[in-house]
This record gives sequence, C-alpha cells and structure tokens, in this order.
Amino acid sequence: MTHTYHEEQPTVLVLDFGAQYAHLIARRVREARVYSEIVPYDITAEEVARRGPAALILSGGPASVYAEGAPHMDAGLLELGIPVLGFCYGIQEMALQLGGAIPKTDIGEYGFAELTIVEPECELLAGVPEVSQCWMSHRDSVGTAPTGFTVTARTATTAVAAMEDPARRLYATQFHPEVAHTEFGQQVIRNFLHEIAGIPPVWTMVNIIDETVALVREQVGEDRVICGLSGGVDSSVVAALLHRAIGDQLTCVFVDHGLLRLNEAEQVVRTFRDQFHIDLVHVEAEERYLSLLAGVTDPEEKRRIIGEEFWKVFFEEATTLEGVTWLAQGTLYPDVIESGSKTAAKIKSHHNLIPFPQGVHFDLIEPLKHLFKDEVRAVGAELGLPDEIVHRQPFPGPGLAVRIIGDITHEKLELLRLADAIVREEISAWDRDREVWQYFAVLPDIRSVGVMGDERTYGRPIIVRAVASADAMTADWARLPHELLARMSNRIINEVDGINRVAYDITSKPPGTIEWE
Repeated sequence: MTHTYHEEQPTVLVLDFGAQYAHLIARRVREARVYSEIVPYDITAEEVARRGPAALILSGGPASVYAEGAPHMDAGLLELGIPVLGFCYGIQEMALQLGGAIPKTDIGEYGFAELTIVEPECELLAGVPEVSQCWMSHRDSVGTAPTGFTVTARTATTAVAAMEDPARRLYATQFHPEVAHTEFGQQVIRNFLHEIAGIPPVWTMVNIIDETVALVREQVGEDRVICGLSGGVDSSVVAALLHRAIGDQLTCVFVDHGLLRLNEAEQVVRTFRDQFHIDLVHVEAEERYLSLLAGVTDPEEKRRIIGEEFWKVFFEEATTLEGVTWLAQGTLYPDVIESGSKTAAKIKSHHNLIPFPQGVHFDLIEPLKHLFKDEVRAVGAELGLPDEIVHRQPFPGPGLAVRIIGDITHEKLELLRLADAIVREEISAWDRDREVWQYFAVLPDIRSVGVMGDERTYGRPIIVRAVASADAMTADWARLPHELLARMSNRIINEVDGINRVAYDITSKPPGTIEWE
C-alpha cells in the first residue's frame, strides 16, 4: 500500500469561503499541534466522508450569506457526525443551512468587542472568563439560532456571538478566535480540537520529520536526487531533510551568482559540505553573472537575467551527474494553495514553472509542500541547521542586484556588502531586533559631496531600510532608536571606504515596497 502523507495524523479540514482567514485558521490549528489542510467551500459531503477528517472548521468569508454570488457549502457536511466549528461567515452559513434566522441589518460590528458568556456550562467557551475581548468583522449576524442550538455568548450588538449544539457536534462563533486580537481565541480553538473533537496534540516537528523521511524514502527508492541550494531557509531545510532521508543519494548544486551578502557563500559551503557532509557542487559564477548584468539598470531586466541564468547554470551541472531522476523543490503550503484557481484543494505542482532544457527532465519532489514558513523554520532547527540560516531574513532571489540601484559592478557589490553587514550586525545586537521583520542596506545610483577631515569628498550614500510587518503584505518603517541609527551611520562612514553619507528610509508599504527594486 502506498504511503500517503500524514495518513496516520488526525486531520482538520478548513473550508475556505474566500476570506484571508483560512490560512490563519489552519496555522492556529497547527499551533495547537493538530494537522490541518485547507479545502474549497464546495467540497462535497461524499468527498469529506471519504477523507475521514477528525473535524471541520468553516472559515470567514464575504460580508453576508445573502450577498450576490456568496459561496454555500454542501448541507450534507453538517449531517456526517463530524465535529464542525464555524467562524463569522461560518456561523451564518451554518444557521442558514439549519433554519436559523439571519436578519439583514445596516448595523455592523468591526474591531474589538466585549464578549459576554451567557451560558456558563458551554463546551466551546470553557475556561474563557465571563467577560473578555474578541474581534468582530461583520455586517449581518444570526438573529435566532437554529432549533437545537444554545446561544452561549453575546456582545452589545450581536445577540448570537456564539452558539452550540453538542448533540450534533456543531459549534460556531460570530467573532474570530483565530486572530490575535481575540483575547482567549486560542483557548476556544484548543477546546474544540482537544476536548470536543478529542484530537490529541501529536502534530510535532519530530513527527513531521519522521513522516517526511519515510515518504521520501518510499518515493525515491534507490534513485538519485538533485537539489538547487541557495542558502535560503526553504532550500536549506529541503537539503537537510533529504540528506537525513537518503544520504549520499542527494547532490546539492549551489549556484553562487556573486550577489549574496558578506560571507554567505562561505557559510553555505561550510554548513552543508563540512557540517552535514552533503555532496555539494559549488558553482562560482560571479564573473558570468556580472558580465551579463554589465550596463543593465532596469530592475525587471536584472531579475529576468538572473533567473534565467540560474536555470542555465543549474542544468549545465545537473546534466553532468549520472543517475539523477528527481529534482527537489522548496515549495511550501501557501504556494500550493495559491497555485490553485479558487481553492486550496486544487493543487497544481510548480513543476511546470521549471524551464527544463530540450531533452532534459526530472521528476519533482517537494518535501515541504504541506508546511507553512514558521513550520519550515522549526523543522530546520530540529534538523540542526544553524540559527543564521533558520532565522535568515527574507532575501530576494536576485540578491544584492535589487538593492543596488543602477548597474552592477564589483566595486558597488563590495561597498554594499560591507555596509549591509554593519546594518545587520548592529540591529541584530539590539535587544528588540525580533520586532523588525527585515533590515538591510541599499546603494543608490548617486554620489554626494561630504567632508572628511579637512577634505571634501564625493562619495556614495547608503540608505538603511528597516520595516516592521506581520506577513510582508503591508509594512511600516521601524522606529529604531536614534542611538542605534547614529552608531550604524558612524560605523558605515568610518569603516566602508567610499561611503560618505547614510540616510534612513521612513516609507511604509504601501505606498512604497519593502525592497527598492
């Protein structure tokens, strides 16, 4: 019998009604150490019964179940006997399917609300204080709960803020337990998962590694695997995980385009060749890349050249290796979800995005495709990867090429590497550095007049960029202490010959972006 990923793990299916909350719900479930997957809202009851999940969660979605084109689930899902929990749109959908009343109203409820428990013996809100803060985001709401349900909580605006029918194992809240603003939200989720659905908290990093190793060994057999290693979190964890699974059957190709930060290339080689003893091919291609990038100033053209050249170099090396039939890819669960059209279940491999040369083909293996980014980092730590790789900041594939405005030269790369190293060293030494999502230096394509000693200079400026963000979709400039900014500025000007001015970027996203190009 073929091994199926997580076939022995109790699984919670999150029905995605089109809101941004489905990803967050799935992550909160996993934080409670229960495996979760996102599926489309229109999945059939028959398909769910076939998959045999331990529970279902209905996500938020459009403002109202009455909205034109509003998504509706198969009513048979509520008759399977599987524990079901609905949030926001989910409570309205549940009520609609079971005969409750959802009056149309112009009175919405957005942001913080005071939640009052009106049924102290309720199961879902066990352990939650009688009065607490929750997060609301809705226009319509359930006015009358369906027959068989008990209303368990309310707010000043919402009469049915939570309801439950233990006999049918159906539970719902109008508020969002999955968002951090709901004071006891994770308690509510744990109550549902562990106490109501009876799912044990067994989803751990050790289990993830053990299951993935077993799956890879079955999938690959005696074949050889090649992995493109960049030094980033995803490819590094893929390499370490595959090496644990198949050892010497793995070869990693590190295409060093010369656009990495200070000492990063050496770190990659040291970690994977010397520490993990992985068969590593280090392709030093800086001159090749700089030749192609000479005189190129358009940022999109830089990205195109670097991306295309990576695959050319990679496949040049790959085709010299004998017996390789698999190509490892660092696809993550959000990539898998977003590669479908409207749903999480329509999984489309990124295989078709790889530009295989004529006559060359490898089967694709994606050992991280069930994991979120934070889980990938946790797996990397469990596998023994160094902290500077596991907690590596987001870094663009084209590297420093997108942080140098204008054309790329050896001189500019050296200036930026040295300045960037100082920025990262100073902020990482700050006791609140984890509050900053990303920080780095940018080298603009200008020169400015300065004074150093008794002489006028005509040097280059460095722009420091540091942002706070939860997910990189939006970002605000980080309010770094003036003393920290002064220290960075002094060090950069004193230690990096050719830099005579330092500026701090105080633009948020939007209207700006995190990167400059």
